[in-house]
Amino acid sequence: MRELRYNPLTGQWIMVSSIRKERRWRPQNYCPFCPGAEETGYGWDTLVLLNKFAVLSFDAEDVKNEGFYRKAKSIGECGVIIETPEHNVKDLDELSIDQLVKVINQYINITKKFLNDRRVQYLMIFRNKGEEIGVSLTHPHGQYYAMPFIPLKIRNMIQNARNHYKRYNECLFCRILKEETKTNERTIYENNNFISFLPFYSNWPFEIHIYPKMHLQYITQFNEEQIVDFADVLKVSLNILNKLFNREMPYSFALIQAPLKGNFSNIFHMHLEIYPILRDFDKIKYAAGIEMSTWDFTYDGVPEENARKLKDICKKINIIYRGRCIE
Repeated sequence: MRELRYNPLTGQWIMVSSIRKERRWRPQNYCPFCPGAEETGYGWDTLVLLNKFAVLSFDAEDVKNEGFYRKAKSIGECGVIIETPEHNVKDLDELSIDQLVKVINQYINITKKFLNDRRVQYLMIFRNKGEEIGVSLTHPHGQYYAMPFIPLKIRNMIQNARNHYKRYNECLFCRILKEETKTNERTIYENNNFISFLPFYSNWPFEIHIYPKMHLQYITQFNEEQIVDFADVLKVSLNILNKLFNREMPYSFALIQAPLKGNFSNIFHMHLEIYPILRDFDKIKYAAGIEMSTWDFTYDGVPEENARKLKDICKKINIIYRGRCIE
């Protein structure tokens, strides 16, 4: 059974799927993402596959509303982005810039694929890392969901950005970038085209956002230099997080782009958000009672102090390629 169910209290769509409980959990003697596996074959640097346990599918069954509650067809696509043939790579910061560029080009190809698909309203490209996050397969990979609706968080961003534009005639995201670079208290790293920072309003103790300096809505708008610079800033940002506590940082990240339908050129600014879940070497920041009940986070610490810790790590790493750490 696979369907969408609407929450009338919050305006959210819940993706319901019985097939997801069949997902494989960290198989010990077989990796379906390694070269030579049934789905992968040989001779590839990166690979995009359909998710065998997808909550969304263009072959989804028709559904009918019954009574008060709304249902919808779970139409769309879920896919896996295999980032390297090497099984034992721990994180993207271990990949070369050239290999990371290939991964980013897959993000671009996936976005191009759905930009003109009338069935898809929003594309979320994301990555989960670490057993604490719930990653079921350890081979390095990201994912994407091509969705028939715009997620609530993105709708909130759009509404706030539209209100700000109407009042001030400026992009809200560009204003945030301006505010963050005014004092550089929370900015961490920059190159010609991108900047990474710990936001003023962070939810997670060491949350990092990566913004393009140019006002862009989609990753398909990147030129070749911007693709390489995006690989650079992502590699450095993840390396900082992995060096912070001298252990691999469990996290999720999300590539936040504009919806695929409509004109958002004035109000939306694409970016990437990284949500690391550790607040110390052996302490997880849990989204618990207050976060789950209100969606409003408590912050463990002071953002500016945590940003300073990330800045200090940045100065010690030796993989900087195209940019500079920000004092």
